[in-house]
Amino acid sequence: MNIETIRHSLAHIMAYAFQELHPGIKFGIGPAIDNGFYYDFSIQIPEEELPKIEKKMRELINQNIVFKKKLVSKQEAKKIFKKQPYKLELIAELQEKKASVYESGKFVDLCKGPHIKSTKEIKADSFKLTKVAGAYWRGDEKNPMLTRIYGVAFSIKKELDDYLKLQAEAEKRDHRVLGKKLDLFVFSDLVGKGLPLYTEKGSIIRRELENFVVNEEIKRGYKHVYTPDLAKVELYKVSGHYPYYKDTMYPIMKVDEDELILRPMTCPHHYQLYLSKQHSYKELPLRIAELAKQFRYEKSGELSGLMRTRMFCLADAHIICQKEKASEEINNVLDLIEFTASALGLEKDFRYRLSLGDRKDNKKYYKDDKAWSFAENVLRSILKKRNIPFFEAKKEAAFYGPKIDIQMKNFIGKEDTAFTVQYDFVGPKRFNLFYIDKNGVKKEPIVIHRSSIGAIERTIAFLLEKYAGALPLWLSPVQSWVIPIGSDHNKYAKKVYDELINNGVRAEIKNDNETVSKKIRNGQIQKIPYLLVVGDKEIKAKSVAVRKRGENNIETIKLDKFIENIKKEILNKI
Repeated sequence: MNIETIRHSLAHIMAYAFQELHPGIKFGIGPAIDNGFYYDFSIQIPEEELPKIEKKMRELINQNIVFKKKLVSKQEAKKIFKKQPYKLELIAELQEKKASVYESGKFVDLCKGPHIKSTKEIKADSFKLTKVAGAYWRGDEKNPMLTRIYGVAFSIKKELDDYLKLQAEAEKRDHRVLGKKLDLFVFSDLVGKGLPLYTEKGSIIRRELENFVVNEEIKRGYKHVYTPDLAKVELYKVSGHYPYYKDTMYPIMKVDEDELILRPMTCPHHYQLYLSKQHSYKELPLRIAELAKQFRYEKSGELSGLMRTRMFCLADAHIICQKEKASEEINNVLDLIEFTASALGLEKDFRYRLSLGDRKDNKKYYKDDKAWSFAENVLRSILKKRNIPFFEAKKEAAFYGPKIDIQMKNFIGKEDTAFTVQYDFVGPKRFNLFYIDKNGVKKEPIVIHRSSIGAIERTIAFLLEKYAGALPLWLSPVQSWVIPIGSDHNKYAKKVYDELINNGVRAEIKNDNETVSKKIRNGQIQKIPYLLVVGDKEIKAKSVAVRKRGENNIETIKLDKFIENIKKEILNKI
């Protein structure tokens, strides 16, 4: 039997069990999903009740309950579900003349199916209820909040056990948990949902990433700029973003005679810099870059730590160049992306997607079939010549052109876009961008949009999860702890600390009233790369006893030699 069908049937059995335990409950919907199933209910329950529901489910499964399908009139369906307002809403929207209803024991549900024949097809030890969450009815924040119970299910118990082990490891790597545990960032209901606040330590990670990418881009010919975080709505009407992205933009602010809006994109601002003076072909390509704050409305249910926020900082750039230079510039961009990903240790965690438009969808995509075909062929040809494995996805392009998306997977396999390269043949038309060619004639350029390390927030999330919080030395907020054995060693510990700080090593002294073993244990919990213990021997030898993260052995080394070594590691981004 198809595992998806079993999962869907388990959703019904869970609802049946819930009905037995909580008579009079109102039901939402209960589909199969990746790895499992869920069902929505009208009352709140604590997660502590999940084992009780599981037990009741297994009792029902052992009764060999049969699933029976019936087709009934809408009127009859309304009678069956007269006490179920959410089902009545669905019945009212049915296009078919008949409603499909499934009976399984005493539980009746509005459902198209398919389902298993009976519960003897379910192995009672191959599923588990995993969590309780809130979910708005039909995903709309204006609707009532329901309680959603999730479960996972597999063909055999071993697959379930393997999955649960993977999930347990994933919980250790959850960047939201690590962010709190390592004191990196917080969220405040008073500030607002999806708006992270970085602590001092989290700010260090962000600053290191920003410095890294700005310095690298300047080396590669980018002109780094600053532009405002808001603009007149008219700017985005000209660009086309306002009608296309209106639903994900924030409300308009009336200021004096102007209508302003927080920017969801940076490109129109960069176009204004380009238009501030005339350009010749000799100045192209012009690579305008910015660490740009952008604002996009995300539904509260879609917000997820730093992975999906309502304000983010994008390592953004727009390359204005001749059409015939597009391939060369895009190759340069991919070189940059692969370099930065390698420096961050992420190069093995992504795949390439060629995101295409849809010639038939004139509402979403700019109508110019010839330009679409040319641009898509340019990107496809680049990927093939680089011998990069990639897959194609229709209807994933931007409205102004196709793109190459670098899709990153987290530890449990969930995929998000990390970096992107976009070919734009619409922006230059809308803003009348031009350059003077060698014959003195005005020519229209194309624009390449790109992000080198993507959104800083999302990149931090990827890094925390990949390294389980034990970030590479150069990114670690605190790179070393100095631990004096006793109060007599505090003076030397301070000297070691001063030497580290003066040499650009981020350090802290741990001279509080705790045992050395406890300080070392706390340092391991805080993922500190180097723990430096100092006592009589170290004072005499002008050395430090070094315990490296992830290792149990302690090596005694001269202080000046340790500083020389750690500076090399930081410089080489180890």
